[in-house]
Amino acid sequence: MPKRPDVPEAYVARLRVSLARLPECREEDAWTGVRWRVGGSTATVAHIFGGEDQLFRIVFRAEPEEVMAFQHLGAPYFKGEWGGNVVGMLIDDDTDWDELEELLTDSYCLQAPQRLVDQVDRPGA
Repeated sequence: MPKRPDVPEAYVARLRVSLARLPECREEDAWTGVRWRVGGSTATVAHIFGGEDQLFRIVFRAEPEEVMAFQHLGAPYFKGEWGGNVVGMLIDDDTDWDELEELLTDSYCLQAPQRLVDQVDRPGA
């Protein structure tokens, strides 16, 4: 079985900047890759990891009605294999980081307590 590659530090650094602005969002090592959680919750806001196919993926939360839309969009999006509201995106040199930041902010707001969500600037919300 092929080894899962380490996530490039440049990807983690970009995500770190995006997610660090969210209140009480903390980074931690995952069984593979890196994940971010909010507050004392065990619920993950985002998780980036390398696959056995040598591609990099990030999974995050979306509104249930948006999951099907992402699934129908196709690459780089996919429905997560676990959890009804988990969506994923392939990460590569062509990733739209601004769009991903918006998606991660939405994921955070689905996972965070309302007192923290109220502190987040969400353009268009």
